[in-house]
Amino acid sequence: MLARLDAALRANPHHPAVLATTRTGAVRVRATRGDLAGLADACAAALHARGLRAGDTLGVAVRPRPRALAVLLAADRLRLRAAVLDPGAGPDVLRARLALARPSLVLADATAQAVAGWARPLARRAHLALPDLAALGPVATLGPRLPGCAPALDLATSRTALPARTDDDADAVVVFTSGTTSRPRAVVHTRSSLAAGMEAVTGLVAPRPHRPVLGGTFFVLVPSLAQGAPVALPARSPRVLARQLARLRPQATYLTPPQLRAALTAGARFTGSVWTGSAPASAELLTRVRQAGAERAWGVYALTELFPAAAVEQAEKAAFTGDGDLVGAPLPAVAARVDDTGELLLSSPAARHRYLGEDPDPWIPTGDRARLENGRLVLEGRRKDMVLRGAENIYPGLYEPALHVPGVELAVLVGVPGEDGDERLAALVQPRPGTDHRALRAALAGPLARMGAARPDAVLLADIPLSGRSRKPDRAAAARLATARLAAGRKEGPR
Repeated sequence: MLARLDAALRANPHHPAVLATTRTGAVRVRATRGDLAGLADACAAALHARGLRAGDTLGVAVRPRPRALAVLLAADRLRLRAAVLDPGAGPDVLRARLALARPSLVLADATAQAVAGWARPLARRAHLALPDLAALGPVATLGPRLPGCAPALDLATSRTALPARTDDDADAVVVFTSGTTSRPRAVVHTRSSLAAGMEAVTGLVAPRPHRPVLGGTFFVLVPSLAQGAPVALPARSPRVLARQLARLRPQATYLTPPQLRAALTAGARFTGSVWTGSAPASAELLTRVRQAGAERAWGVYALTELFPAAAVEQAEKAAFTGDGDLVGAPLPAVAARVDDTGELLLSSPAARHRYLGEDPDPWIPTGDRARLENGRLVLEGRRKDMVLRGAENIYPGLYEPALHVPGVELAVLVGVPGEDGDERLAALVQPRPGTDHRALRAALAGPLARMGAARPDAVLLADIPLSGRSRKPDRAAAARLATARLAAGRKEGPR
């Protein structure tokens, strides 16, 4: 797929590749297809001149921009293994990840480095941080330098001959997922698993040439550009994002559920197909997207280890009345089974090859409880989120979808300590802006009554804490918030 993208970029070098949108909504070309190909060539030559060879690990701490894609294309050209380092993870986590990946060189943009002077507060405002350069080992700056940054990668390096391309199925990328600071988990994808994942996205989204696609992830950028579609990176401001959608009228849009909720609040209108994932997407949210103009709205079930695994369209999800979260039928070539503990296991050509430092395993334990119902996956909650109340195991994910009635932005069920040492179950419900709280409680009465033995001991209306780049509900913080609210005497029991 990356070789195909490289060829596609060179075939139409003057066509737009990456679009930018100003705060007023005006659209401009940020990089042409030729710009991307040229930058990838320059990066490959510079890395080769630095002595990197096939099989070496390149650390990449570059924010999602055309430069980041050019670096990944250069790494593929040289058959390097790219270890993606999230600058927002914090210095301690990054040190542990670097110790595991052991890169020969780290490429970092200036803001991510934040090593000295006025660059440090700039990075703190952007929620970015890397350890000191001495802890990183060899570092080069990609893009403009700030005071105290490492020397720039020399993109003016004379074009020495690069090694011939090979078709070997080597490691392509290392992506870090959940894990403690001292023991991070590193997902290793090979060139073939990446290609299979991007082929699956191409088959699912079917991007058409020349019409823009809005999205900022690698699995959106590569298939879209390979099919000849320009890509726009989503604006951070919801209001600017709404203007961006109005100007671009994209054929396909990929946004996380928090981005979608913020855009809808800002009055965004959609066109074409809208895709969302990285966090749970309720039928209510997908319905709102359809009502805001989308031809179709899809929820995508995916993991770092396997992207994508399943997808469900709004109408199918809205029609589902069973317990749990319907995420759709497994995509072609994705095999699914449930083990004797109820955990969902997945396998696919697009699945990760292994975790770094561990043996390969064709089956991925997802950590999700699930069932297969008429060939479709229905999630029943994260195993680690189980609440033990009395002698009963309660899995929040089995019941949370029912709480997303009209007027609910987000809803989670969390365990809080009871006075008798047992756990209590609290529902934390975040109303949509402008929703009448009394009417919302009345709308929740039916779903709460149907929860039976899992009915919560308290229902609290509050903003739900979010965490991580995908802005998923932070269950630990939500549990602390519920505990504090109840301790303060603001208990609001279900009616």
